[in-house]
Amino acid sequence: MRAGQPPDRAVGKPPHPGTAHVELREHGLHIERNIPVPMRDGIRILVDIYRPDGTAGAKDLPVIIGWSPYGKHNQTNKLWPQADVDPGWISPYTAFEAPDPAWWCRHGYAILYPDPRGTWYSEGEMHHGGLEESLDCYDLIEWAGTRPWSNGKVGLAGVSYLTAIQWQVAPLKPPHLAAINPWEGFSDWYREFGYHGGIPETRFIPRACGNLVWSTTRTEDTYANMQAHPLYDEYWRSKEHNLESIEVPTYIVASWSDQGLHARGTLEAYKRIPAKHKWLEVHGRKKWHYFYLPASVEKQRQFFDHFLKGNDDSVLTWPKVQLEIRDRAYSSTIHSEREWPLARTEYRKLYLNVADQSLVESPVHKNAEFRYDSEDMEKQAQFDYQFSADTELTGHMKLRLWVTTDGADDMDIFVAIQKYDQAGDQVPFVFYSLYDNGPVALGWLRASHRALDATRSTPQQPVHLHTHEERLEPGVPVPLEIEIWPSATVFLRGEKLRLVIKGSDIYTEAPTNLPFCLHQDTRNQGQHIILSGGGYDSHLLVPVIPT
Repeated sequence: MRAGQPPDRAVGKPPHPGTAHVELREHGLHIERNIPVPMRDGIRILVDIYRPDGTAGAKDLPVIIGWSPYGKHNQTNKLWPQADVDPGWISPYTAFEAPDPAWWCRHGYAILYPDPRGTWYSEGEMHHGGLEESLDCYDLIEWAGTRPWSNGKVGLAGVSYLTAIQWQVAPLKPPHLAAINPWEGFSDWYREFGYHGGIPETRFIPRACGNLVWSTTRTEDTYANMQAHPLYDEYWRSKEHNLESIEVPTYIVASWSDQGLHARGTLEAYKRIPAKHKWLEVHGRKKWHYFYLPASVEKQRQFFDHFLKGNDDSVLTWPKVQLEIRDRAYSSTIHSEREWPLARTEYRKLYLNVADQSLVESPVHKNAEFRYDSEDMEKQAQFDYQFSADTELTGHMKLRLWVTTDGADDMDIFVAIQKYDQAGDQVPFVFYSLYDNGPVALGWLRASHRALDATRSTPQQPVHLHTHEERLEPGVPVPLEIEIWPSATVFLRGEKLRLVIKGSDIYTEAPTNLPFCLHQDTRNQGQHIILSGGGYDSHLLVPVIPT
């Protein structure tokens, strides 16, 4: 834990309006600010409530909560220009990554924005995730569902942090929770947030952690705790989600584009949730653009209208799974499916031939090796495969890679899947919520973390334990099973798939102060040696979808 910083000195946020209870009626809204809501232990958190003005807001309102630590006063109708949220899509009342009160109140809803325990001027100390925060969210759901103006049905919505809390509280089954709409949120704190393949993330987390410091008490120093717990231990287990207990109706939206933060975890949650009523939509766009896109907001309304109001049955006609299959950034087709991953997937091996840096369909018989300087950010290995027919690759990829070193006892491997068109130009994809120049998919692994969880791993998706380290013996080859995060891409005849392997981040260009994922604390030294051929069956496993 760390001492909080004065909320009235917060940088990069609107000026804090204070803690006095305020009641406003403007722009068709009935707004109440700074209502103290007691938690089960007596701690009070401050909540803002938005309702339709007049008789429409007096009774029978379904409630949507946007649970966020970023400040209920942190409202704007503008995001970073790179987010592509068009003017007019959201009102000035919209909190960061939350549903817009002006829009939802017009459609007969109440919106609640809390400042969670220990954030801003709410009482208590802030614990980032885990049971304590989940119980507080439970208590707010029950408080909201029993207000005289509520119809007794509460939903949860929002992006990122506002999704992570949904994975945490829904398993507790608050009686008044009627539906959730998780929109791109990691569900594994270690593998998707703190350590990618066991390699510590060093840019996004310090930045995000700095947004959780505004408090009159203390808040958890998540980055310091992450650094103090490099292996999967009780700290990380305290933040696990019991996704198998989520039975509430669930509309999940994921993306292929959020490689390095939310893409994997949102899809993993869908696989594990047993809810009778659940839908999955996966896009390849920027997250805030897609969340606030008017067509997306309309689908959110259809979902909540059915489960919180009892009308509009259109959600029952939706395909259970809808996938955007990408050709390149902003060029794609939409496929309706019955399940995820796709049951008809044919997994094929493309073998590494390091002699000519190619990927081939048949095993390579002659042993060979390729070396690159792991400490030189310009050095890498790459292997190309050219498609002889149009091919869709949708799902999980895996890289099986035989490696050794010439003196180091560990190595950090960074992997990217890229697409090249018939002219030999790299094809860009939307990447990490704000960028247009990204890869098809990414993967990572620290070699000493290669031990697999046998109960969770599948032939196409390795899951690593991360509970202990197995250092390398120089000169002794070992096989690594590297998970590559899910993707969906069509390759036309004559186009190429490129596999890139190196000892540092493959994508590093991001404007200052914008969200981005980097790993600057690696263990790499000297030469990385990749082996193929003979007994070294290095290969890329790809998910081919039959036409």
